[in-house]
Amino acid sequence: MTAGRIVQMCVVGIVVTTGLIACTGRAGGAAASESASALGETSRADTTVSIDDRMLASVKVDPVDSREIAQTLAVAGKIQFDEDRLARVLAPLAGQVVGLSAKVGDRVRKGQNLGAISSREAAAAVGERIESHRDLELAEKTASMTEDLFAHEAASKMALQQAENDLAKARSRVAKNDETLRLLGLGQVDLDNFNGRVPIVSPLSGTVIERRMTDGQFVQPDGTPLLTIGDVSRVWVVGDLFERDLHLVSLGQPAAITTAAYPGERFAGRVDYISDTIDPASRSAKVRVTVANDKNRLKPEMFASIELAVSGHDRALVVPSRAVFTEDGQPFVYVEVSRGRFAKRPVTLGQEAGDARFVTSGLRAGDRIVVDGVLLLRGEQDKKAG
Repeated sequence: MTAGRIVQMCVVGIVVTTGLIACTGRAGGAAASESASALGETSRADTTVSIDDRMLASVKVDPVDSREIAQTLAVAGKIQFDEDRLARVLAPLAGQVVGLSAKVGDRVRKGQNLGAISSREAAAAVGERIESHRDLELAEKTASMTEDLFAHEAASKMALQQAENDLAKARSRVAKNDETLRLLGLGQVDLDNFNGRVPIVSPLSGTVIERRMTDGQFVQPDGTPLLTIGDVSRVWVVGDLFERDLHLVSLGQPAAITTAAYPGERFAGRVDYISDTIDPASRSAKVRVTVANDKNRLKPEMFASIELAVSGHDRALVVPSRAVFTEDGQPFVYVEVSRGRFAKRPVTLGQEAGDARFVTSGLRAGDRIVVDGVLLLRGEQDKKAG
């Protein structure tokens, strides 16, 4: 075989091989395209579920309707103690804490004895008070006697004036000592049997929220609270109201408080304070809402949202809350495609309205959605996915 013939055969072989590869590539591409298309169809099909007439009897479908919704202004806030219902108990004098019975979290009553401070200073003050009363009794007797002697010209005018002056000083000393004991909390104590202990008394009914002393500890009257007691049956919600929104809010305006801790619940209150100044950094003013907290569920330092109704109304789509279900944080509803066939559709929810939710996107007025039987459809869809 000649060299030219051999070269010709090799070229033909290369051309044939190349053609086969090209054909195989096109066939493989078409197969891959068909596979991807089929996968897409399967993925789309997974968003729908079909049920028979027997199951359909347990499913209720209603059209989506629209409702007028009041425009609201949302203000981020934080729950705080009502300062009028917060008391800090200070040490009136130096001494040692004895008989401490209050712990953080304890409920206490106004006037309840929570312990005592054993103090030499208190014992000295009581002794001074007893002595001053004795001196007063003596001064009263001396003044009375001198006045009688003066009336019978048996005492001089100067002696009478001296007796009256001593009486005035004795009364002043007694008043001063009585006030000192009152400030120490000893105004109602049996001074004749006083043991040197100044009672620590709760100034209001509430809960012990902070304690900075222990039994046996020595304390000083330096302004550091020994106990902090708060009544949380009513709390404040304080937020930052932007300058541009000031004209929308007024004192006495109703407000609704929502929290992440209690989703779906709203706590009613009223605006009772709007600050007179603007924070130059945030361009906002403080707004305060007072809220009843009978069950003590709202905790100070908890984040909250203040919702304020403002003038104007919009119309929005509304669906029953029971029609909405959530998967991976995304809310969905089932929309009727045809009889017995339903599509899972993602929606964006707005505020709550009783047992309904406003929908801001994902649906149109007139769409027919499942309002009863959502769990049944989800179960069927899970079976399909499995």
